[in-house]
Amino acid sequence: MPNDAQLSQDCQGLQSQPVGSCTGLKLYESALSENQKLKSKLQEAQLELADIKAKLEKAAQQKQEKTSDRSSLLEVEKREKRALERKLSEMEEEMKVLTELKSDNQRLKDENGALIRVISKLSK
Repeated sequence: MPNDAQLSQDCQGLQSQPVGSCTGLKLYESALSENQKLKSKLQEAQLELADIKAKLEKAAQQKQEKTSDRSSLLEVEKREKRALERKLSEMEEEMKVLTELKSDNQRLKDENGALIRVISKLSK
């Protein structure tokens, strides 16, 4: 198949002939021009595609990072929740013990008052 330079040389020889006899040259030049335009559009489309792929990959990576950040954040929150639940449980136990101690203290005060009354009656 002849290359562009050969076709151009063949048609240059035809240019010296009358107008209309080199319609092939005009068709060739038109096709060549159209081909260049299409190549340019293809190249632009390929650049745009590469740009979109890069953006998509970046978005996917950011989503992955957010997901892993969210996972680690959830783990931290779960640990904190468990720690708070343990602390709450300990405080509830302390409240039970405190209530028992108050009850014991009141009982001892009552016994002490009774003993003081008995001692005071005996000493009279």
